[in-house]
Amino acid sequence: MWEYIEERVVREGKYIVETGCTVRACANVLGTSKSTVHTVVTY
Repeated sequence: MWEYIEERVVREGKYIVETGCTVRACANVLGTSKSTVHTVVTY
């Protein structure tokens, strides 16, 4: 896996676990799309 993708996966996963936010809220905070966050988290 490319390094930047791996970093994004970890960052988004940690944020969701630490805050308990929804996928939509995580996408807004981190500046990505809801679909991207959902795809990353399901992997």
